[in-house]
Amino acid sequence: MTLTRRTFMNRSAAVLAGAGVAANFAMPAAAQNATQLRLAFAARGLRNIDPAAYIQGADEWGIIHIFDTLIDTPLGHFPSSMAEVQPSLAESWTMAPDAKTWTFKLRQGVKFHKNYGEMTSDDVKFTFDRLLSTTEVTPNHVLYTNIAEVKVDGPYTVIFTLKQPDPLLPIGPLTHASASIVSRKAVQEKGKGFDRDAIGTGPYQLVSVEADPSQGIKLAANPDYFGGPPATPNMQILFIADTTARTLALFSGDVHMIEGVRAPGWVPSIQQRGAGFHFDVSSPGSIFTISMNMKVKPFDSLKVRQAMAYLINRDEIGAAQAPFGLRTYGINPTSYLGGFNADTIPADVRYDFNPDKAKQLLTEAGFPKGFSFTTDTSQREDYQSIMLIIQQQLRVGGIDMKLNIKDHTAFHADQGNDTNTLYQMSSAYPPVPTQAILQQLSKAAEVKSDGTGGANFSHYGAVIPGIDVLLQKAMDEPDINNRIKLVQEIEVKFLQDMPLLPVCDNGYMLVRSPNCDLGYEMKSGYAHWRMTKAKITA
Repeated sequence: MTLTRRTFMNRSAAVLAGAGVAANFAMPAAAQNATQLRLAFAARGLRNIDPAAYIQGADEWGIIHIFDTLIDTPLGHFPSSMAEVQPSLAESWTMAPDAKTWTFKLRQGVKFHKNYGEMTSDDVKFTFDRLLSTTEVTPNHVLYTNIAEVKVDGPYTVIFTLKQPDPLLPIGPLTHASASIVSRKAVQEKGKGFDRDAIGTGPYQLVSVEADPSQGIKLAANPDYFGGPPATPNMQILFIADTTARTLALFSGDVHMIEGVRAPGWVPSIQQRGAGFHFDVSSPGSIFTISMNMKVKPFDSLKVRQAMAYLINRDEIGAAQAPFGLRTYGINPTSYLGGFNADTIPADVRYDFNPDKAKQLLTEAGFPKGFSFTTDTSQREDYQSIMLIIQQQLRVGGIDMKLNIKDHTAFHADQGNDTNTLYQMSSAYPPVPTQAILQQLSKAAEVKSDGTGGANFSHYGAVIPGIDVLLQKAMDEPDINNRIKLVQEIEVKFLQDMPLLPVCDNGYMLVRSPNCDLGYEMKSGYAHWRMTKAKITA
């Protein structure tokens, strides 16, 4: 269906009206059960809980509770330095002086769920060999291409040899959900079925994938977990794509937490209609970008792409998204190492709102009256709200952008097959300055029509020379300060070429019922976090 502002506003009104009615509902007995935590996310259903193969962000909530990574970040925030990185399946690690060899000593006696045996270095090697495979479809493959080889030295030592130095390896790809350690035995035994019958070492183990997609998955505490038992023994991860239904589920007490709506006005409306609700925001959370498909006219024109950038008022978008959204100036948010801010971004790539400049560029490109195009977007509110604002902003320059709304899961699947014109991505990254660049702008990550490519939706580096030489140089630099300077050169270069426009931070938000205690304060991190300390208090 075609999305219009009226469609979105009508839906928003329905959400607010529904929330107002539901605020008077009593909490049912089902949700008062203090032994089961129930969370609901904005998706149609589970797609995949195999860490190597998942493509839907909502599925990460199951993955991070079923599996563990080699190292961990502190609960509630990204580490501010390497000193804050915490052990998990690895108890300790060392880096060679050239930052190209990392040795991890594994925790002994860790058991995989359901009697699949002890986790050893063989499972770690198997996990990363899968991610590096050129025959298996692993959507996050590009994150691991710097790994030349993974070796084992006995059952509890793993050695990573890198192609290029990486002084931030532990807080880069090794904290990504796709780096969760899997059981070789279970994967080889279950084959494709592993994506819905996952075996990990995490604090919860999979009980069932429910027949009704909206009912998601049920988890139970892992009795052998090395980190001790979670505060609540059972968890259910549900999927409720409809905002009204998800909001009603929270107000009625049917669920304890829901994925919040990252759309203008939603937070104040909930605050007004329900007292005591908690809003947990992981900032910067997701980084929202739009990529222009340079294989499709008129986006093959640099002047058209730059005109689009001058018409999209990111200050306005950031203000509309408050309290969870802030304008970004480069692909790295201002809080990350090397991230540009209002004072440091070079003037020629700042792209403040300038409709006169945009119209001049469009005229020079042969579009004095603008042009029209159609692009897909997701039904999820954070995508819809931003794209509707952009739709209005582009009209100022005579550009008519028609929005075709899709189910969120189908939207991502189709984008992965190179079917869109103005791609949208809301993705979470660790505070590693090269990672978003690698995943969204490198030639190695170019999207492919068969779905085996990455998230470089603009075809940057393939259609025109991109930033790959500079990226290679940055990845070869072991000194973090010199690396940051090279990253900033990359940012300036791609902003001049404008294959991708960084739009805003999109802080990921969960809303908790008054009787649900998270157990810690959420400040920063990925668009998912562990519920091992969460409990129902009344």
